[in-house]
Amino acid sequence: MTNSDMAQRQKGFLGFIERLGNKLPDPVMIFVWLILALMVLSTIGAYLGWSASIPFSGDKAPPFSTLENGVVTYTADSLFTQENITRLLVDMPKTLTGFAPLGVVLVVMYGAAVAERTGMFSALIRSSLRNAPKAILTPCVAVIGMLSHHASDTGYVVFIPLAALIYASVGRHPLVGVAAAFAAVSGGYAGNITPGQIDVLLFGFTQEAARIIDPEWTMNPIGNWWFIVAIVFLFTPIVWFITDVIVEPRLGKWGGTKDTEIAAELAKSEVTEAEKKGLKAAGIAALIVIGLFAALALWPGYTPLIDETKTGPAQLQPFYSALIPGFFLLFLATGISFGIKAGTVKSDNDVVRMMGEGIRSMAPYIVFAFFAAHFVAMFNWSGLGPIAAINGAEVLKSWDLPTPILLVSVLLFSSVLDLFIGSASAKWSALAPVVVPMFMLVGISPEMTTAAYRMGDSYTNIMTPLMSYFPLILAFCRRWDSTYGVGSLLALMLPYALCFMVAGILMTAGWVHFDLPLGPHAQVHYSR
Repeated sequence: MTNSDMAQRQKGFLGFIERLGNKLPDPVMIFVWLILALMVLSTIGAYLGWSASIPFSGDKAPPFSTLENGVVTYTADSLFTQENITRLLVDMPKTLTGFAPLGVVLVVMYGAAVAERTGMFSALIRSSLRNAPKAILTPCVAVIGMLSHHASDTGYVVFIPLAALIYASVGRHPLVGVAAAFAAVSGGYAGNITPGQIDVLLFGFTQEAARIIDPEWTMNPIGNWWFIVAIVFLFTPIVWFITDVIVEPRLGKWGGTKDTEIAAELAKSEVTEAEKKGLKAAGIAALIVIGLFAALALWPGYTPLIDETKTGPAQLQPFYSALIPGFFLLFLATGISFGIKAGTVKSDNDVVRMMGEGIRSMAPYIVFAFFAAHFVAMFNWSGLGPIAAINGAEVLKSWDLPTPILLVSVLLFSSVLDLFIGSASAKWSALAPVVVPMFMLVGISPEMTTAAYRMGDSYTNIMTPLMSYFPLILAFCRRWDSTYGVGSLLALMLPYALCFMVAGILMTAGWVHFDLPLGPHAQVHYSR
């Protein structure tokens, strides 16, 4: 990029957003500063005697609290006390390894790494998009784009440029394909047909936060299933309408034709016979894994995934907890089956190597998790998390705001943060310890709070040049139009983002108003 290009890119409001965001430190350093600020604040709180109390029906006080006459009290405790400094240094390994999101993400990643590196995800995406009927190409792109979230980076690296090629091959402007695919993959990040890695990751943070109020609360990885499916059904017609009615006419008729270069690139993306055999084998493997889990829950007299000592939804808690290794086995079995047939797995050494490469790619997350784990733990040690949640809940009760307004406020706050901090896990790990317990105290379930956050974190992805894949998408655009700049891409995506925002707010508010279930045994409201 030339100096003149950079100067043009830095102009106006979007330039201001980019300059401001670029001054923010890495998410890891954000948590370092948050920890230092927390230590100072805890000392101030302990000196001023900050505390909060709530009725408690249990016999044993939650960690870092006192119980007397049916009332549990949290008192601010300085993180500089001898006890907390000892806990910080002596328990440092345990603090990291006890951090729930780290374990669940690594378990799932062992399987997902194999599925990705064997080429299964790429072949699945290419197979799905290339066979899309021309008349419904745009809605197919929208649905496949949201499904591609299971494929991690493949959605950006493979799917978006492939969409441009497919559009060009049928005589439509390739930038229309980029816009539709980018809107689905990034703007529709909260939507999907089935839960996946992101559900496991975010609910890990939710669980840590919810246990401030309810130490027995255990995450349900499919607790947002119906919500994320509804997003697919809501966002798909929006993508279709905006793409075909607004974006394509604005871009005008494409002057290019299906030349030999496009044909050659499409030929490279064609699914080979070996890959087709691999996909068939992967489908069989998926059915076997699903059948195995069904048998462990339904086989008469042998139900390891059902707690027969409980009644109602509590019986299914082992099943929900087992979904994390279930995702691991599903990705692993399908990846290996595909790789054997496609020729990308020739021995068990290949599988082990792919797992190792997957974990190496997680190194930045593991570094981040170290500091996030200590921030969350130290928040609990200080007592400031429960104190903020309890006092914040009292304020919210005094305002007597409708529940939809409370959740929309979380949605909007997360969308503003997303303009500057791209990592969904980084934002949620910092927000969850306050908003999840606070909303639990006013009767809103952790699942609903998580769903509202996810919606807000989704649509702004395509509105900010600070999104990690934004430069890559810009490069895709310049392959078809060398004059494209940051402002051009933002203007291209703004109609999607604004419509997603309005639809997301209305959907979240409506979901609460009609008290719809968020997923299996996951409700809007929470009662202690």
